[in-house]
Amino acid sequence: MSLRHAGRVLILLALALTAHAENSVLSLSHYDERTSDFASLQRSGLGAIIHEATYPAFSYDAKYSYRQNEAMKAGLLWGAYHFGNGSDGRKQADHFINFVGAKWASGHNPAQPSGVLLVLDAEQNTHYPGGNMNVDQAIRFIERVHDRTGVYPGLYSNENWLKRVFGNPAISSSSRDTLRKCWLWIANYHKPPASTSPWDRWTLWQYTGDGVCQLPRSRYPTNLCSMRKVERTIFSGDRASMRRFWADHAWLPEKELVAKE
Repeated sequence: MSLRHAGRVLILLALALTAHAENSVLSLSHYDERTSDFASLQRSGLGAIIHEATYPAFSYDAKYSYRQNEAMKAGLLWGAYHFGNGSDGRKQADHFINFVGAKWASGHNPAQPSGVLLVLDAEQNTHYPGGNMNVDQAIRFIERVHDRTGVYPGLYSNENWLKRVFGNPAISSSSRDTLRKCWLWIANYHKPPASTSPWDRWTLWQYTGDGVCQLPRSRYPTNLCSMRKVERTIFSGDRASMRRFWADHAWLPEKELVAKE
């Protein structure tokens, strides 16, 4: 196959992918000062929000609880992520699960049957204390979340960091097996992701953040309603399959949790 023909094939594959994917997930954190009202976001086509819940060192996002409650009143699917650092992964997982479980029990909409999608953000740490999370610490976090909730969290990272840290061929086979039990949320603001090892494919693709996006704005917008330069993510399927994914992978806390010994 010629390089020119191979390039055309990749373009067609990317177009086919985006044509059958749902550009309807927004990630938020305490750094996002302004948000549109959540009912307007839902009417604009937004389907889900994944919000920062906890971050180093054992802090929590003060905007999480209110936004969870308002988003679920608007009928949006909800997710929570923890930003990992280079400390004990098990302790980080307990902090995350305790916080998310308590906030869910105190404020979620009982009419919303879907639970909260759990995510470990394991990227290069440039703005929180504690350094970068390594693979062993990520594995301890993942296993602890699974032990306490019965579900495996997603793992978020940008493609370059993913390739360097989690795609390293020196990783043990047992660690790779554990990682593959998670679903992948990958960030690439320049082109459709290509390197996802040790995963076979990505489930979520964050294609823009802080207004950075080198993809065609007609199909990859960086704004949403009155919000500018937001973090937008594509789900690898249509709206119905995204709801099924949430139902299959989310955690449904029944009450406020206390860490198990």
